[in-house]
Amino acid sequence: MRGDNKMGFRFDLLLFALTVLAAPVLSDLILSKVDRRIDLTSQIVRSVSTLKVENAGSELVSEVLLSFPEHQAKNLAYLMATYSEGKGKAKSSGVSLSVKEVKPKGMPPALTFYSVTLPKGLGKGDSFTFDVLSVFTHSLRPFPEKITQADIQLVIFQDSAHFLTPYVVKFQSLSIKLPDSRIESYTKLENTKLHGSEIKYGPFENLPSFSFSPIFVHFESNQPFAVAKELVREIEISHWGNVQVTEHYNLIHGGAESKGEFSRLDYQARPHLRGASAFRHLVAKLPPRAHSIYYRDEIGNISTSHLWSDSKKTELLIEPRYPMMGGWRTKFTIGYGLPLQDFLFQSDGKRFLNITFGSPMNELVIDDLIVKVVLPEGSSDMSVSAPFPVTQWQETKLSHLDISGRPVIVLQKTNVVPELNQFFQVYYKFSSFSMLREPLMLISGFFFLFVAGIVYMHVDMSISKSSPSYLAKLQWDEVQSTIQQLQNIINRCLTTHDKLEASLRELSRTGDVQACKAARKSADVQLKELSKELKPLLAFLQSSSAASQIYLKVEELVAKEKELQEKVMAKHSTVVDGYEKKSGVRDIENRVAAQQQKITTLRQEVDNLLELIDEI
Repeated sequence: MRGDNKMGFRFDLLLFALTVLAAPVLSDLILSKVDRRIDLTSQIVRSVSTLKVENAGSELVSEVLLSFPEHQAKNLAYLMATYSEGKGKAKSSGVSLSVKEVKPKGMPPALTFYSVTLPKGLGKGDSFTFDVLSVFTHSLRPFPEKITQADIQLVIFQDSAHFLTPYVVKFQSLSIKLPDSRIESYTKLENTKLHGSEIKYGPFENLPSFSFSPIFVHFESNQPFAVAKELVREIEISHWGNVQVTEHYNLIHGGAESKGEFSRLDYQARPHLRGASAFRHLVAKLPPRAHSIYYRDEIGNISTSHLWSDSKKTELLIEPRYPMMGGWRTKFTIGYGLPLQDFLFQSDGKRFLNITFGSPMNELVIDDLIVKVVLPEGSSDMSVSAPFPVTQWQETKLSHLDISGRPVIVLQKTNVVPELNQFFQVYYKFSSFSMLREPLMLISGFFFLFVAGIVYMHVDMSISKSSPSYLAKLQWDEVQSTIQQLQNIINRCLTTHDKLEASLRELSRTGDVQACKAARKSADVQLKELSKELKPLLAFLQSSSAASQIYLKVEELVAKEKELQEKVMAKHSTVVDGYEKKSGVRDIENRVAAQQQKITTLRQEVDNLLELIDEI
């Protein structure tokens, strides 16, 4: 497997070398000295090349071409050329040179070219020295591509020991800085030296244009390979004194994928051996006066975070809910507030936001970055000034107390590295009177609410007592009251029945016939009184038109209760008579069995009718 991959790499580079052999030579310029330094100590590959160019021709030269092979060009995230002015102590820091992509005629299509514009033209024999910083993402390929929890992470880096350029190179050298001295293998050429964690190639002299010498370095790298597949930054401006920043991360460990089972116990006991390539935390460097900082995900707030703050910086250390092994993903949100006066300024009648573009996370690669700047409602004449090309469009966001919505400037860029975390500006016009819109809306809303309350309290909203609806309501209320009285009488009748049943049970226990007869006599009196109370209620319901729908059920209820009363009395007489004649208990039970069954059925029907009338 290992040999097959390396052979594949070499085959691709061989094809590339054959492609550039026939490329034309630019003879006016020569590179008298090239010093390249490649840093592989993190997942982001940084190459710094110091170039000294000389004009060997007679014509004035004002630009220098930089070339990158296809496998590097597609991963090139940042390219900058600088030079220093003055000498000795008066030497200034790097001054940027203009760099733009070009397509020179006659050059091999497998190469991508950039043009560096010199500060002044070079005449015959003149020389100029400048530095080129190239930053690449996804250039370290995990090999093997899948590892277990106990394995270390090995990666492969490929490049050319010779500086790929359309110019003749007189003298050049290359140094490659690795995370540590644990190297699996590397390409050995003439004049190759290994010093600890640094590999040096060269010096090489008198190399022709497009000279290419492939090299591979296979080494251990357990640095965090944190890659944001998507990062959405929302920056919301409030002219009441705050800039709210909300960052939504979709993060993945971009290193060698984890295979097999994961043991948290082993990881916590020996994290440097059982999960050496995993990363447990990320560090975000926030602006100095950041406040109201939070860290959460879809589940809720995540408490595993630490904050350090002073007058110069604010550092937030966050830990995901679980250690990030290779190929694992997580989503979370970070939010914080910033003082408005530190980031919002005025110039030429416009306000402008001056804030950084990228993520505050250290050494984070962002595949797709979307920055949304939410301006206050009523903003107009908006424009963006960014130090690099971005895709731009506009949206609208509706929030509380908004009428037409807040304009949102959306900026998008792919393949973003920390070097692109530069300041950009959003210009817009905004009237100070517009700040009073929301307070006036609140004041007006409360004012009309109080006015409505006053009107409601002083206006008679009741229905007229002579209206048909009011009279119908009175009639229905009277019907409801009558039905409640009727239900109460029926329930009292049922209670009397229960007392008679209780007297029979007491008779079977004591044999006291006289006490049972006394209970019967009392029940007869109560039932007669209840019957008298029931008659006027039935008469009212029969005469009321409002009770026409319910009267039939009431009439059925009264009839069932009357029948139930008769059966209970008949049972009571039969049992008492049996005890007076000294009949056996079994004989008495047989005589009342049919009556008891009928009583049970009637009692259930009466209860059902009571529930039905309640529902009506």
